[in-house]
Amino acid sequence: MLRFTAALIVFSGLCSAQPLIRVANLSSPPVIIAYGDIRFTDTGEDVATNPKVRRWLVDKIASEKPDAVLLSGDIPFHGGNLDDYAVFRAETKSWVAAHLLILPALGNHEMYLNAQRECEENETVCIDNWWKTFPELNGHRWYSAELGDGILVLNLDSTSPLDPEDAQLRWVDEQLKALQPSVKFVFINMHHPPMADPIEGDPDHSGRPNEAMLATYLRRSPQRKQVRFIVTSGHVHNYERFSRDDVTYLVSGGGGAQPRKFDRSPNDQYQDPAFPNYHYLKFVLQGNKFTAEMIRVADPKSKSPKWEVKDRFEIVAP
Repeated sequence: MLRFTAALIVFSGLCSAQPLIRVANLSSPPVIIAYGDIRFTDTGEDVATNPKVRRWLVDKIASEKPDAVLLSGDIPFHGGNLDDYAVFRAETKSWVAAHLLILPALGNHEMYLNAQRECEENETVCIDNWWKTFPELNGHRWYSAELGDGILVLNLDSTSPLDPEDAQLRWVDEQLKALQPSVKFVFINMHHPPMADPIEGDPDHSGRPNEAMLATYLRRSPQRKQVRFIVTSGHVHNYERFSRDDVTYLVSGGGGAQPRKFDRSPNDQYQDPAFPNYHYLKFVLQGNKFTAEMIRVADPKSKSPKWEVKDRFEIVAP
């Protein structure tokens, strides 16, 4: 599914500070799309996911012709079912036709055998299905991609520990210490959000200690003086935007999964009451800043898609 052309170089070695994927030339201006929580599965399932809306979003994203699409996880409904990945491939033919570069991150539904249970002891089944679908990532649960000479994308696995003593966060540290001086923006693409609105009685969707450790790491990172961190995540089937310690934290979980409603905290910089928020995020690089938009399905019940921009903000390099 990943697009590979002569502009891409693949590096091996999970602990290497070099990017796994490198894109030499970007569009003018460069465009990046981010979203997640799609749950590709049989179209007969229309409660856990909305087949019509997810196809609208896929085709709209293809028309944007972005340089990269960051998928923040929950791509299949059940990662233990190869048929769900077959639906993913069938419904994203417009991405293949447009030669889009797809950069996915592992979510918790990638690690579900079926509706009743997670992979747990059968984790190999689920991760093997992931690598069959994205063979260029084989052996890598987390990896990096260098886009042009100014953007680095770190794709993390929030189903694995993010403790400073564990391999994944040590790898993040290696990546950031090896940053080239030309890099001004670092996207961190992951499934579970480091920051989210608190949902009463649902700590899993309110922000977990595992991802909070990443936020603490970024707050202390000396690289904040060189680059602007942009964290894109999903898991909560809605849209949220936060800013803390010069880091932008985004929850973009409007890819088609059953919407989740909640009360927004004052820290959430998006306060629009509209619901549901099926959407994607579009980032356009102009000089030393990204202009970002949340592009939303205006009426999911319509027979044809209508789009509206519901949030717009800028992220300026240090």
